[in-house]
Amino acid sequence: MKAFFLRIKTWLSSLSFRTGVIVLLLCIPFYAISFLQMMLPISAGAKGVLWVIFFGLAKTFQYGGLSILGVEGVKRVKAWFRKRNKE
Repeated sequence: MKAFFLRIKTWLSSLSFRTGVIVLLLCIPFYAISFLQMMLPISAGAKGVLWVIFFGLAKTFQYGGLSILGVEGVKRVKAWFRKRNKE
């Protein structure tokens, strides 16, 4: 099982910086959906199931994007935000 996760991590880290940013940004709509669906007029059980699905997808995209970016990619994104805030 450990070899499986190592293969996935190696594959994710081989993807480009742009792909990492896109995957990381995909977590935002899933977080929004996971909480906004609570306003739907459906049963509490269905809301719970939808929340688990969408929140899980949001976390998957978040950790997947961070794995693709790696430490250096996260530093690049932070530097971009700092530069943008100074302008």
